[in-house]
Amino acid sequence: MKQKFDVTGMSCAACSAAVERAVNKLEGVQAAQVNLLANSMQVEYDGAAVDENAICRAVEGAGYGAKPVGAKAEKAKAEGADPVEAELKSMKTRLIVSLAFLAPLMYVSMGHMMGLPAPHFLHGRAGAIPFALTQLLLVLPILYMDRKFFTVGFKSLAKRSPNMDSLIALGSGAAVVYGIFALYRMGWGFGIGDMELVDRYRMDLYFESAGTILTLITVGKYLEARAKGRTGAAIKSLMDLAPKTALVRRGAAETEVPVEEVVIGDTVVIKPGMRIPVDGTVLEGVSSVDEAAITGESIPVEKGPGDRVIAAAINKAGSFTFRAEKVGQDTTLAQIIALVQDASATKAPIAKLADKVSGVFVPVVMVIAVAAFLVWLLLGQTLEFALARAIAVLVISCPCALGLATPVAIMVGTGKGAKLGILYKNAEALENAHKVDTIVLDKTGTITEGRPVLTDLIPLAGQTEAELLALAAALEKPSEHPLAEAILAAAGEGPLPAVERFEALPGRGLKATLLGKTYYAGNARLMEEKGISLEGVGEVPHTLASQGKTPLYFGSGRTLLGIVAAADPVKPTSGAAIKELQGMGLTVVMLTGDNARTAAAIQRQLGIGQVVAEVLPQDKEAQVRQLQSQGHKVAMVGDGINDAPALARADIGIAIGAGTDVAIDSADVVLMKSDLWDLVNALRLSQATIRNIKENLFWAFFYNTVGIPVAAGALYGFGLVLNPMLGAAAMSLSSVCVVSNALRLNFFKAKQAGGAAAPAPVQNKNATPAQAPAKGETNMQKTIHIEGMSCGHCTARVEKALRGVPGVAEVTADLETKSAAVTLNTPVDDEVLKATVEAEGYQVTGVQ
Repeated sequence: MKQKFDVTGMSCAACSAAVERAVNKLEGVQAAQVNLLANSMQVEYDGAAVDENAICRAVEGAGYGAKPVGAKAEKAKAEGADPVEAELKSMKTRLIVSLAFLAPLMYVSMGHMMGLPAPHFLHGRAGAIPFALTQLLLVLPILYMDRKFFTVGFKSLAKRSPNMDSLIALGSGAAVVYGIFALYRMGWGFGIGDMELVDRYRMDLYFESAGTILTLITVGKYLEARAKGRTGAAIKSLMDLAPKTALVRRGAAETEVPVEEVVIGDTVVIKPGMRIPVDGTVLEGVSSVDEAAITGESIPVEKGPGDRVIAAAINKAGSFTFRAEKVGQDTTLAQIIALVQDASATKAPIAKLADKVSGVFVPVVMVIAVAAFLVWLLLGQTLEFALARAIAVLVISCPCALGLATPVAIMVGTGKGAKLGILYKNAEALENAHKVDTIVLDKTGTITEGRPVLTDLIPLAGQTEAELLALAAALEKPSEHPLAEAILAAAGEGPLPAVERFEALPGRGLKATLLGKTYYAGNARLMEEKGISLEGVGEVPHTLASQGKTPLYFGSGRTLLGIVAAADPVKPTSGAAIKELQGMGLTVVMLTGDNARTAAAIQRQLGIGQVVAEVLPQDKEAQVRQLQSQGHKVAMVGDGINDAPALARADIGIAIGAGTDVAIDSADVVLMKSDLWDLVNALRLSQATIRNIKENLFWAFFYNTVGIPVAAGALYGFGLVLNPMLGAAAMSLSSVCVVSNALRLNFFKAKQAGGAAAPAPVQNKNATPAQAPAKGETNMQKTIHIEGMSCGHCTARVEKALRGVPGVAEVTADLETKSAAVTLNTPVDDEVLKATVEAEGYQVTGVQ
């Protein structure tokens, strides 16, 4: 089982490493991951071998506090307090008081160096004792206000798991102890009349160093805490989306209740401007709902009876009621928040090196400090000089920067993704996404809309397109075939005559009687069985099939009445997304269970390099495995139950948000908007986050690698010695820099789709390939813009007519662009081309 704990008392990476070691030692604990940024720990353990109390005791034994998340949340709720805000407020008070006493302390200790006036009793040899006592009295409030460094630091030291607080406590404590020692030595000097002893110690007190170190560290911690608070802004904004109350109809009365009291089966009333409190299905009423906060879709969605609504969406206009089906932690919004929180709490593989270093960092720094102290004494330097070098080493080292480098970027990155409708389930998914070199796309529902729409109406018996559509809709109304839905959707809401007799013919089509006349609708095989000839349709069926469309023939008696074609259309941004992915250097592969001809049509239209058609569900997983065996890092994108095995097998499984729960559960990344273009931004965000983490880690390692030797006195031979106060300032700046750099991810800009790629022109099989121009000839290209073409039959007529014009070498007509591309081997006047097309019954709007 998994349980999340809140951990208190941690201040650096050494703390988190100590907590992890303590918990991982427990029998029954499989894994413990501590998030320093969120002050949380996620533990996977065997409930029969160990319980929550044992885990909390292990953390407390390491010198920290721990509570299961539920306990802390209930307490905070009862008290009405935000622990993060309370900590910030406390830290701000500490900082103000520390600064208030540090200012006079610095004035007294260093003011005379700058010629500033000071009371006469603080001047010269006679004022040595008052000078020292005044500084001691001024540093005591600073020590008291920042006593947390000492209590936590020495406690951790006693538990043999020293942390950053231990370093600060030792450094500042050593400075204060030395100052008190100097005070005693001056007193002794006055007592025995040794004024040389008094003069030596009165300017080497180090009280100001202790005060400055503690104050600067507190400044850094305060700035760091404020910055870290902003990293969780995305999660907080998501939480703020949830309404606090709901209007529920129970019996005849409408009652406003806290959203926590809504139960499954309740009828919830939604009025204009209200936020939807829970997930459910519309019972009655029609409205438009803004789901942008959840899916990222900017256009309001029309909702009516039977449609699903999700919590946090805003009702724009109209009123409706819906049945509550997912409440509490089961709503879509709650699951999104949980996903983002879980992803923020996990560790990316890239953090492992920093974790290993953090585990030994503080003890190593303490050894270096002691070594520096002893070496300088052995080299003949004074006790004061050697002590200053040791203190500088202790206070300049920054385990915080190492500990924060990864989690702060992960939290900001996952939060930014959530705002864009991209959900990373864990930090590993966020990191691994940038390593992918092959994208495997399921076709239906991922590249295409996942539902057929009517594309062509070809009357063949003298009727109009509207008449053919009305007949097709009437015949298909009793049918449950997907193509029937496309025809009925195109026909609209108008009244249709009822068929008197209906018979489904499995694998072929249907037979129906309408107004006393028998009709057949189905595939070519059915028409042949009924003796209805298809000879008169020419290349139309082949042209439709080559475009990935499914033709449906309608006939009566021995007469073919017309052809209706439908296709699963490509989503508007799929073409642009695939082109962008290829531009990023990725190999795009399409898997589909459709026939090879339909797959080839999509391949030509979108320019996909590799397509595998007629793939069974279990074979999708095998195809992914095969690509992995060739050394590829594979991302699989799908939306259906049959995609789940492949999603689980892939290095990164990416589910389209409108897909099934099974697909989403099997995936590592969820695209809420069901838009393939979001895949582009998911990969770009992953790259930006990993780049940010690498920058943070480089800075953390570089800072400590350079700073510690300099503090130890490595540049003393060049006349450079680091004052402990400057070391403390540099240490504070280091952690603030890491957090601030991670916050730059909030400025990540989602790239906008440039529009779907234009489909490739469909070549007529009867067309003569364009010949290369002979010597002295020049081929010319012209584009004729044509209105009125509505099907493959139309394009075939236009191509045939233009091909008969002298000087025309090649013609390709395209329904999508409503144009014909003409290649000429001799000049042809635009008016001739225009007249030829218009003679076929179409309108030419321009020739270029």
